[in-house]
Amino acid sequence: MTRIWRAPKVGSERRCEGLWHRLRSRQRTVEEPFLALDTYESLAMLMPRGLCRPRRRIRMADFRVEKDFLGEVKVPKDAYWGVQTQRAIENFPISGIRFGRRFIYALGLIKMACAQTNMELGLLDGKIGKATVQACQEVMDGKLDAQFPLDIFQTGSGTSTNMNANEVIANRANEILGHPLGEKGPVHPNDHVNMGQSSNDVIPTAIHVAALLETDHSLLPALRELEDSLAKKAKEFDPIVKAGRTHLMDATPIRLGQEFSGYQSQIDHGIRRVSAARAALAELAIGGTAVGTGINAHPDLPGRVVEKISAATNTKFRVAENHFEAQAARDALVEASGAIRTVAISMIKIANDLRWLGSGPHTGLRELNLPAVQPGSSIMPGKVNPVIPEAVMQVGVTVIGNDVAIAVANTHSNLDLSTMMPVMSQRIQQNIELLANVARVFAHRCIDGITANVEVLRRYAESSPAIATKLNPIIGYEKAAEIAKEAGQTGKTVKQLVIEKGILSPEEAEKVLDPRHLTSPSKDLLGGGGG
Repeated sequence: MTRIWRAPKVGSERRCEGLWHRLRSRQRTVEEPFLALDTYESLAMLMPRGLCRPRRRIRMADFRVEKDFLGEVKVPKDAYWGVQTQRAIENFPISGIRFGRRFIYALGLIKMACAQTNMELGLLDGKIGKATVQACQEVMDGKLDAQFPLDIFQTGSGTSTNMNANEVIANRANEILGHPLGEKGPVHPNDHVNMGQSSNDVIPTAIHVAALLETDHSLLPALRELEDSLAKKAKEFDPIVKAGRTHLMDATPIRLGQEFSGYQSQIDHGIRRVSAARAALAELAIGGTAVGTGINAHPDLPGRVVEKISAATNTKFRVAENHFEAQAARDALVEASGAIRTVAISMIKIANDLRWLGSGPHTGLRELNLPAVQPGSSIMPGKVNPVIPEAVMQVGVTVIGNDVAIAVANTHSNLDLSTMMPVMSQRIQQNIELLANVARVFAHRCIDGITANVEVLRRYAESSPAIATKLNPIIGYEKAAEIAKEAGQTGKTVKQLVIEKGILSPEEAEKVLDPRHLTSPSKDLLGGGGG
């Protein structure tokens, strides 16, 4: 979700006052320089409380100078990130949306697994490797989250964020070894932390790990809770007969429990779809390095790293079947996103049905009573709205929009690399988290508390002209249609009319036109089932 940039009012100087107003109104122009001071102070407001927030005004003397092949850059003195991250901070002050906790955890895990593997293979010095592993663990634990300030709208490969991780881990490892920040030694962000890796295999690996873990730990359990709530209601409501509706018009009777069993089945199918997409997310690109050839990586690195990731997460991952496919496109993400979108669409349908069925309470269908969880109007006293279903529907359309973004982003996977990975990562994570959260809310703040207006349901079922469908095998479709038409015009029930016209005796009419008898197949009378 988009965070609002909020800059602290740090003093009375004209430049700082200008910064405050510029960031507050978000009207920075392209020509207006984004100073390092501006960057650090504004980004600090995005950081979680207690995590590396500056306690005092940052002055120019509080910056260290780092350089890369493009030149020198001022970096906040106490920041664990380095020159490449600082450049990205200044290049991409776009949305304030940062990579989430699960993704940063995945980055730390991948870097740890690579460091451990490179030590095992004799490629990484033990002292450097152990310090690197310790720093990676701190990244995984969330202790360094504030050091990952980059916007998701950045280079399409996610190189800026990969280097953000490399620099933070390297600087923290150097600090552990007793060296000051910014020296790039003895632990170097590229030579050691990024050994045997490239942004082009690290970022897609992190995307898959984060998405699969969030799916397993949040989405699937939440959907099972929702399915369970619907299953309980399907059983509770099974004896209750109601009028069916097709095209929003009267149709043959159905049991309320049957309707809810349909909702349950939609979620069950959704769980199966999402579970099936796990196989694609379980493939990891790590080891492909720059373009899938594995240049500069030991041949044993991919398998060992994936084993370590699997062991650490208690989730079965595997090395990508084809590294060129795994890096040139994000088809697996599109597949998973499609499954998640389908669940969202199912939930929109269910939520919207409940709004209709609970409409009223005096001038609508009022077949169901939805839980009254809050007042519904600031002007109309006593009004209660279906706020939970409406929240579900809003999440659903957001998920659909994000899915479109993911699909379109993947169409820009040009030649040997997918080049819109950061936004794809953020959108899939947001979809998983939103859908998991709203599924639980839907289950426990709405479904669990629904009750049925049995008398209203019975009256609708008995008065529906569509009951005449059962007369098709007895008097034919044309005559049955005339009965249905007359019932609609006179307000009489179909049962009353067939008795009055001598078509059926009262006993026969009671048996043939019993609404509950019409809610399941029967061999007694066969014919057209309506349309």
